[in-house]
Amino acid sequence: MGNAALLMRALGHEVMGSDVGIYPPMSDHLQRSGVTMLEGWSAERLAKLKTDLVVVGNVASRGHPEVEWLLQNPAQKYVSLPELLRNYLLNDRKNLVVAGTHGKTTTTCLATVLLRANGASPGWLVGGVPRDLPDSSAPGKSGAPFVIEGDEYDSAFFDKRSKFIQYLPQVLAINNIEFDHADIFRDLEDVLRTFSHGLRVVPGNGVVVANGDDKNVEELVKSVTWCPVVRVGVGATNDAVIADFKETAEGSSFTLIWKGREWAKVKWALPGLFNARNAAVAAVSAGLLLNSADPTVLKLNVLSEFQGVMRRQQVLVNRPDLVVIEDFGHHPTALACTLDSLRTRYPQHELVACFEPRSNTAARKVMQAEFQEALAKADAIYLVPAHRAEKLGSESFNSVAVVAALKAMGRSAFVAPTAKDLLAELHAVTGKSKRPRCVVFFSNGSFGGIISQYAQKA
Repeated sequence: MGNAALLMRALGHEVMGSDVGIYPPMSDHLQRSGVTMLEGWSAERLAKLKTDLVVVGNVASRGHPEVEWLLQNPAQKYVSLPELLRNYLLNDRKNLVVAGTHGKTTTTCLATVLLRANGASPGWLVGGVPRDLPDSSAPGKSGAPFVIEGDEYDSAFFDKRSKFIQYLPQVLAINNIEFDHADIFRDLEDVLRTFSHGLRVVPGNGVVVANGDDKNVEELVKSVTWCPVVRVGVGATNDAVIADFKETAEGSSFTLIWKGREWAKVKWALPGLFNARNAAVAAVSAGLLLNSADPTVLKLNVLSEFQGVMRRQQVLVNRPDLVVIEDFGHHPTALACTLDSLRTRYPQHELVACFEPRSNTAARKVMQAEFQEALAKADAIYLVPAHRAEKLGSESFNSVAVVAALKAMGRSAFVAPTAKDLLAELHAVTGKSKRPRCVVFFSNGSFGGIISQYAQKA
């Protein structure tokens, strides 16, 4: 919502917004950009403002005082965030929409960086903090391409469709599909259904870029007959093939092949085959947006300098005796892929995973077995109780049970009552390992602020 406010302000609109607990850095950024912030919610205040349009975020539900006022005063126009973006920005652009369970933010940033480096002057909207772009959002040049992260989460209390349904894709990229967001989707079939709806809004002169190695994506795109489907992956039958992937402590490398001919050799700092796939999907999608017949017109040299997104496998400490990494990981597949990559990068290190089950899916026991299997890839595991465990009750992720199971598998495992206690335990064992340590923190939240504290004092 903050980034959308900045976009609307950049397009010349007067923008204000209400929220509780507004805090930096977004609050500072909004203020500098001329967006008025109103603390708390008030139906009376909203009535007096006489705004042209109210944008309702998906955290606002029935019982919210401003929502109730809107429903009782139908003369006041209101929209969801995706509807705002569609009507005020995306309907005038060739849009690249990046969807999928994992890698959306990184792939969106990659595609934007590539288009900028190739002179396309794109606009963009990402859900993280990019290290290679001047901001998390920008309108770009009028009529230029727009790159947007296509979230499958719902739009508003009155519109339960996934956000990406509204985003008018010229190119729709689907990185992967797995079950996630257990608070709004019943099962994998439910998730696949919403992605099928997203496919239906791609026009006949558009294109779907699909992860050809993902069985769920492949099964879904088989039904697409109204536009081309371009597949990306390591398999030889893909249109774009990721070949010769290698990874060391210094970085990784791969060759990208387009329909049998070499497009580029890439050597960069980002870890894992999963990020190589993100880069390949971004390159193909951005290239097809510029030239629907031949994406290789897109030059990929800038990938060698790409730094990535804050909190995505971000190295905070890099010493011979200790590596500290912060990661936004909150799905078992993401944890497993990152831990596999770190094992390859740091084969001599003791691999330590600290996990905060915080997302609406991770905090539930629905994927507890999968998280346990992923965490077992580490040598030592530190957990805290699930976020909002008292509210979820018997449906909550059981950190104590997971630690017991990991110990039975021969892993060193520890559950702390709080993040602060976990930090104390980490400090207590610092220097006692015979091997150097690689400590990775997984959380889509703040982890009680201990990540930066550990990195600063370790």
